[in-house]
Amino acid sequence: MMALFDILASAGLWAAVLRIATPLIFGTLGAVLCERSGVLNLGIEGIMTFGAMVGWLTVYNGADLWTGMLVAALAGAVFGLMHALLSVTLGLSQHVTGLGITLFASSLSYFLFRLNVPLASTPPTIVPFKPVSIPGLSDLPFFGQAIFTQTMPTYLAILTAMVMSYVIFRMPLGLAIRMTGENPHAAEAQGINPVRIRYSAIMAGSALMGMGGAFLTLSAFNSFFPTMVQGRGWICIALVVFASWRPGRALLGALLFAFFDAFQLRLQPVLGDRVPYQIFLMIPYILSIAALALVARRAKVPQALMQAYRRGER
Repeated sequence: MMALFDILASAGLWAAVLRIATPLIFGTLGAVLCERSGVLNLGIEGIMTFGAMVGWLTVYNGADLWTGMLVAALAGAVFGLMHALLSVTLGLSQHVTGLGITLFASSLSYFLFRLNVPLASTPPTIVPFKPVSIPGLSDLPFFGQAIFTQTMPTYLAILTAMVMSYVIFRMPLGLAIRMTGENPHAAEAQGINPVRIRYSAIMAGSALMGMGGAFLTLSAFNSFFPTMVQGRGWICIALVVFASWRPGRALLGALLFAFFDAFQLRLQPVLGDRVPYQIFLMIPYILSIAALALVARRAKVPQALMQAYRRGER
């Protein structure tokens, strides 16, 4: 029991929670933005993988880290444009289109990586983002190490969640996005262009997904390997439901899953000789499913989610 308390009281645990949550925050916010406009984006897993690869490759070829993040965002936006063209303009199945983009982006990531980096026993590395010490805050007992010694992309992810929450619920642009996701025909009657809103939301959301992937190679790690996203995209899709399509709750959901993950990593050395390690690996997903089941019943789904919009049809 004391060992569990020591883990929970460790500043290192909470620092790891923020670090693990960062790609989930970017990805979940991107998915929230897409779905608020009425479009399900199942391309998130592939977009995050491609963002991780192209961001790392940009820095590996001599660019700075922020340029790598920007390139990853632009690459995500391009895949978002592709998804919008297929699902919004052509009205194809959002499920099929999203899964197709995931397969395409993941395969393209590995192809371009091997095209630029020959097979090697040890993957080449870059110098990643360094933790930033905030004067006066990083020196605080416990909280300084737990919160104020993160890399800049982590702070950017948290700031993005707060800004998106304000935009969606306090600004006309957010109202237009929500109206498009609830009833695009009513939005059109108010002078809003649902097609333009959906295109913009999908591209912006996909850009955030690309940044989430880039965080893995430019901050959490210093190299790229094709399987490094490890299902985080699908976790983000589930967290959107957990968050009831609200950016603030999306931030909390990402932190909750990250806590389960960080906690099980530290629990393994304590109980590892008595419990199979596979049990620890399942803990974050089991607890997340339980939390999702409790919240999903009360979640209010955007009414036009996954519904194709065609001008003039009712």
